[in-house]
Amino acid sequence: MSAFTTSVDGLATDVRLPEGPGPFPAVLLRTPYDRRAHRAELRGWARRGFAAVAQDVRGRHASPGEWRPYAHEGTDGTVTARWIRGRPWSDGRLVAAGASYAAHCALVLALDAPEDARPDAVIAAVPALGTADTAREPSGPERLLARAGWWAAHGDRPDSDAAALDKALAADPEALAHLPLLDLPRRLGRHLPSWPRVWDRRDRGALVVRAAAARIPLLAVGGHHDHFAADTFALWRHWGGPSVRLLMGPWGHGLVAAPGPGAHPAHRVHLGDLYATWAHRALTGRLAPGRSGAVALTGSSLWVPADAEGTPYAPRLRPLRGTRFTADPEHPVSSAGLSVPAGRTAPDRCVLVTAPLPRPLDLLGPAELRLRARAGTPSADWFARLVALAPEGHAERLALGAVRRAQPPGRYEEFTVDLGRLARRLRAGTRLRLEIAGHHFPAHARNPHTGEDPVTATRLAPSPREVDPARAALRLSVLRTRPAPADPAEEIPR
Repeated sequence: MSAFTTSVDGLATDVRLPEGPGPFPAVLLRTPYDRRAHRAELRGWARRGFAAVAQDVRGRHASPGEWRPYAHEGTDGTVTARWIRGRPWSDGRLVAAGASYAAHCALVLALDAPEDARPDAVIAAVPALGTADTAREPSGPERLLARAGWWAAHGDRPDSDAAALDKALAADPEALAHLPLLDLPRRLGRHLPSWPRVWDRRDRGALVVRAAAARIPLLAVGGHHDHFAADTFALWRHWGGPSVRLLMGPWGHGLVAAPGPGAHPAHRVHLGDLYATWAHRALTGRLAPGRSGAVALTGSSLWVPADAEGTPYAPRLRPLRGTRFTADPEHPVSSAGLSVPAGRTAPDRCVLVTAPLPRPLDLLGPAELRLRARAGTPSADWFARLVALAPEGHAERLALGAVRRAQPPGRYEEFTVDLGRLARRLRAGTRLRLEIAGHHFPAHARNPHTGEDPVTATRLAPSPREVDPARAALRLSVLRTRPAPADPAEEIPR
């Protein structure tokens, strides 16, 4: 194999070529996280017969220019794709690949590039679809901790400091609590002119809408514990290409298996082999048409078909503590702990629980909480955390849902909190617990309850809440029969 570094329109680019005379199909990975970190990945692609290309996006690491996240990756990707196709070692076939921000680069190249620069297939893992998609929940609440951490580490700088926010919070523990949130860069001691633009963008879902016009194969890879899991599923569901595959495993954003009772050795996947097999078949037109894939059913050893889905099930809930509580943004419920200690009150949340399950349940599909509740303020956020309580006593978070509502103060209204999609086997004896709160700080910004934008607000007000436990309904999707197994090594490249 031969390797070299070059410049493409000024952008630092590493190339790794397979053994042999070529020409070869190519894989392009564009990243803000330092192309040099992907050299082992490039070697893996080259061993499998691909010319592998990794590039620092504009303004990052060895690439000069202005770093503007999510702003001009389509343009730079187009130039690079044309450059690759013009090399003597390229046979013209191109796969755009990447994880997180690099998945965004691959997707916008596939959707926005002119015909001569468009890739022939896309691999998008844990895709960070765009600024608006990463900054807010679908219903509005701001993902404060994740965005503050990312911008502190990577924003408005050519390099990265992954521990930047941790160091800032060690020096100033109240940095995230200070108002307004737009003042955070000063508290961090950083010049971050792009920070306000994070919150200006309101076009959540725009890339998914455009995905319907795609005409090339897609492999979407996500994790049950990734905060972009819903976006990964939506991308798979709406992509318009002829062959669309989904792989969802028990992973977080780093595609590393999460520890805990749901982990199983059968859910380990050699992603390098799977990507290369899928890419070869995609480039040679050997993928079957249609939308399919494999989803890990955590808590078991099974993989199930991506298009499998359970039937509605609503376990009965009873109040455990506090159907009345006050959402106080000065002392909000933490986003960390999972349990309410026995014998303690929970003044900042309502807790509902089911009886122990009489038999095992396989949850596969959407979950939601239907509430009848009221708030004493015109604006209110509602957070619902679904927890599995094992017979031995340990607690495992299954899902978190959030909804922002404007409603007349003090009036009961019915509404739904989306809990996302579950793929989980629960043992007999497991109880399900719902914790309903008005804040989830610092993971999410505090709603000031005044109707002001949480990003620009400078004052906070408490919000009395009341939940009608008789009208609280947890709706799950349950497989009534044992699901058909799906082997990712067979299902994804078929």
